[in-house]
Amino acid sequence: MMRASVFAQRGQALIEVLVAVAVTAVTVLGLVAVQLAIARDARAMSYRAQAALVADAIAEAARAPNTNEASIRQWKTRASSLLPKADAGIDGGSDSSFARATWAWQASMPHDIIDAPVSCGEVNVPRGMQCVAIAFLR
Repeated sequence: MMRASVFAQRGQALIEVLVAVAVTAVTVLGLVAVQLAIARDARAMSYRAQAALVADAIAEAARAPNTNEASIRQWKTRASSLLPKADAGIDGGSDSSFARATWAWQASMPHDIIDAPVSCGEVNVPRGMQCVAIAFLR
């Protein structure tokens, strides 16, 4: 009787170890995926903050009593060095206008779910681009 119970428990510890290793591997992969998502979102927030800084600086330069075209050109150049495939500028009429900064960014979401272009004031932004627009009065 004793011999039969010892024989039935053979290999039980090995299965427990394999299950523990599998659970640990799935947990580690989940943690790595979360860290990658956090890093991607942090980079996206950094790009958005830099684009807002550029758009605000362009709006302030355009609102100055003596519009400084050299300053606006300098901020457009700075936008291209801060953001990937960036473009910055002023759009709108003589009274109300908006300063915009656009940059290339691929969303983590598949394009099949939401595939509408981003609105950036009066300008439609192409697919794969993000935009920040700041409205101002001259």
